[in-house]
Amino acid sequence: MMNLLKGMVSGFGATVLLSLLMLMKQQMGMMPQMDVIAMLTQMSGSTNLLIGWAMHFMIGTVIWGGLFGLFQNWLPGGTPLVRGIAFGIGAWLLMMAMVMPMTGAGFFGLKFGMAAPVITLMLHVVFGATMGLLFRAQQATAPA
Repeated sequence: MMNLLKGMVSGFGATVLLSLLMLMKQQMGMMPQMDVIAMLTQMSGSTNLLIGWAMHFMIGTVIWGGLFGLFQNWLPGGTPLVRGIAFGIGAWLLMMAMVMPMTGAGFFGLKFGMAAPVITLMLHVVFGATMGLLFRAQQATAPA
């Protein structure tokens, strides 16, 4: 149960960083048509971007963070950092194969061009690495 909570805390922190990177990407004009928050908002049937942001944080914190906490011991790699990267790549594959088509962006988001899978892969690697590092930091500070 503690690993679940640690995973969710790690997922929240990683989602905060991912969100900042997504906002920076948008501000720099990199693939503005690929706005994940707008896509999640539309997928929910709402026009309120707060719904998209809430979904984004629920997915990153509860789903991905919780799953990472529960399964991090079985992921490939000898350290939480490498396990986090492996998890991030797995989450990216699921997003590209399932979520992107559901939002109308096509398989692997190719409706937005070849840069879409590359940029989203980089973001998910950073997300996973951050989650792994935050998980390890919580393990290091846990009472004996």
